[in-house]
Amino acid sequence: MLVDVINKDGQTAGQVELDEEVFGIEPNEHAMHQAVVVYLAHQRQGTHKTKIRSEVSGGGKKPWRQKGRGTARAGSTRSPIWIGGGTIHGPHPHKYKLKLPKKYGRLAKKSALSLRLKENNLQIIEDFKMGQIKTKEVAQVLKNLSLDGERSVLLMSSGQDKELYLSGRNIPNLTIKSYDTISTYDLLRHKKIVLFKGAVESLVNVFKNKTGTEQ
Repeated sequence: MLVDVINKDGQTAGQVELDEEVFGIEPNEHAMHQAVVVYLAHQRQGTHKTKIRSEVSGGGKKPWRQKGRGTARAGSTRSPIWIGGGTIHGPHPHKYKLKLPKKYGRLAKKSALSLRLKENNLQIIEDFKMGQIKTKEVAQVLKNLSLDGERSVLLMSSGQDKELYLSGRNIPNLTIKSYDTISTYDLLRHKKIVLFKGAVESLVNVFKNKTGTEQ
């Protein structure tokens, strides 16, 4: 399918052919859902921890004699039923790692790209380089593309561009990532996607060569 290519001034600068197998498939909701679940699970640190009875300090001395006081027997002040005691069945550190087949992960990404294009929320822009770190220039590009008022925009570059990233990192609701670092979660979390023309061919090569990663 042919899609217009816009330059950073907001003017139409030509067209580009998008591969139907990447940008024109029927979105698979289950694949996208699974990819997002796996991505969010991997963001969890899993460092939660409570101390059990043997790990709480103190309690080495029996608080009172076994019989004769008319009270319950007690062997330690660190018992779980005491204030300041250990915790029974509390959380312990563990990993939340889930596995997603690479084929399913690629399907999820293609589904997300196809969905955004179907919604007319994906634009192709000519590649450009930042000569210097200048936030105002990136903000002007967004304004030219009528995206300055959007709640969330993902700018997908054709490679690592430090100047571009540093220029746009302080702009609210804008995320700048290289095509090879995006996830299905990134594509679905952002309402508008701006894709560099050079990244189109790179993305297609990733999916065609089946080197795409999970999520």
